Amino acid sequence: MNASRLFVLIPCAGSGSRAGGVGPKQYQRLAGRPMVRHTLEAFRALAGRFAGIAVVVSPHDRDISAALPLFPAAGEHLLQVGGATRAASVRNGLQALKQAAGAGPHDWVLVHDAARCLVTPTQIEALIAACEHDAVGGLLAQRLADTLKTASPDGRVAHTLTRADKWLAQTPQMFRIGMLLDALERTGDTVTDEASAIESVGLAPLLVPGSAQNFKVTYPEDFALAEAVLQSRRGPSP
Repeated sequence: MNASRLFVLIPCAGSGSRAGGVGPKQYQRLAGRPMVRHTLEAFRALAGRFAGIAVVVSPHDRDISAALPLFPAAGEHLLQVGGATRAASVRNGLQALKQAAGAGPHDWVLVHDAARCLVTPTQIEALIAACEHDAVGGLLAQRLADTLKTASPDGRVAHTLTRADKWLAQTPQMFRIGMLLDALERTGDTVTDEASAIESVGLAPLLVPGSAQNFKVTYPEDFALAEAVLQSRRGPSP
């Protein structure tokens, strides 16, 4: 068997309705660039590691060319097959990636949210190192630091849960393409991340410690925090 290759799939077809603003959040600007460009650059920094990098957009997307004017470059693929849900976009994207790049069922794919624009090459490398010889694969995740409550229908505390075994799922999430496609086809559009699909077929993904900075920009207040992190990484102005 030939050595397994690594591919990247970035779902970029969401509407970002919870973020407010005009247009999909992944195209709003942070630190002078569209959010998705920051996301893509983290993987481009490791381009030699990947057999292909793909971005999945909706069939009617009219913003991607302005957000990423030099995309796709060599080894990159624009897949206009995004669906109504994240699961549909990933499932369609994997099928298209097989056709566009010759990705095989035994190859690995790292699926990463376009709106997690603060991921770093170091974090991506840590996930690959932890998962590339694992039987299942895994995901970046963060141990829960806060006390966790469940709510009653009237908005009051119903229970306090132990946080000792709780993790916040992040991306990238790294699995074999064939395994992930099979799991997504079985679960349909109900799952909100790839690990949930893998879990639904009886497998246990590996939890790889990530970073609190690798959060998903979701709500309006998240933009200011992401902007501050990106600016801090640039260092002080000369």
